[in-house]
Amino acid sequence: MHSIQLAIWAVSLLVIVALAFDFMNGFHDAANSIATVVSTGVLKPQQAVAFAAAFNVIAYFIFHLKVAATVGKGTIDPSIVDHYVIFGALVGAIGWNIVTWHYGIPSSSSHALIGGLVGAALAKSGWGSLNWDGLLKTVAFIFISPILGFILGSFFMLLVSWMFFRTPPSKVDRRFRRLQLVSAGLYSLGHGGNDAQKTIGIIWMLLIATGYASATAEAPPIWVIGLCYLSMGLGTLFGGWRIVRTMGQKITKLKPVGGFCAETGGAITLFVASFLGIPVSTTHTITGAIVGVGATQKFSAVRWGVAGNIVWAWILTIPASALLAAIGWWIGHRFL
Repeated sequence: MHSIQLAIWAVSLLVIVALAFDFMNGFHDAANSIATVVSTGVLKPQQAVAFAAAFNVIAYFIFHLKVAATVGKGTIDPSIVDHYVIFGALVGAIGWNIVTWHYGIPSSSSHALIGGLVGAALAKSGWGSLNWDGLLKTVAFIFISPILGFILGSFFMLLVSWMFFRTPPSKVDRRFRRLQLVSAGLYSLGHGGNDAQKTIGIIWMLLIATGYASATAEAPPIWVIGLCYLSMGLGTLFGGWRIVRTMGQKITKLKPVGGFCAETGGAITLFVASFLGIPVSTTHTITGAIVGVGATQKFSAVRWGVAGNIVWAWILTIPASALLAAIGWWIGHRFL
């Protein structure tokens, strides 16, 4: 009886830690949803985070759980998962998020979680524990999502410039201040639909490994889905202002029309990835779209040094979080 109680406490604690990661994901990645709408002055910061948080939660009613299935069953071998692996993965993901938040670097919470799973699995069982098909798709989209965001952001900016070539700038500005509310809402939907599912996937994986959920079930328990979307929304509500400044001001100067084009391009990318069940980085996606918008105005409009630092953070995220996760797994296995 005592061992059963301990197991229940261990699983409950890890679910709480996973929800804390989900909250931090929303907090850390709030910049992705609101940076453009804040930097263009369309919404005040407090209004923007409430707006984005609401759409993060609404995503619960729109998206299927394909991304959660990829994270829960398509990243590492489910047979090696135990509470130590989940603990290590969460330590790696949360640790890297804290480091990048402190320095105002818009890295990927999604890839930090993937790196955490990889590091903990390697520490326990070696290279054979990795699901290479799922991982290679995720790694491929490290490059595909910002490139697609760049292309779509550039395309929409050029299209809008052509359509409104003869319209006075003040009229264009007024029109796109309204339209940016639509694009920001769509992007926040995509953010919630892709990112919240990653934590759903890891809790689902934990429940299957500990026998609290069936491995043959097509979906995780409804309470897992609801809590993850709510935690993501609350994290976004509190916002991560250090990263907002980098995303909305340091990369390039945005006007409402540019914010609309960047958010629309990013939202389409996220919708496609969620439909395919691929866990992508909302950070990578919106950064690529913002750079694409800036580059259509003039090449020098983009602060390439800032963009370069962000790219280095992308490259380091999976190996750094994997290293932290391996250390977390060792500590958990040794002392917990």
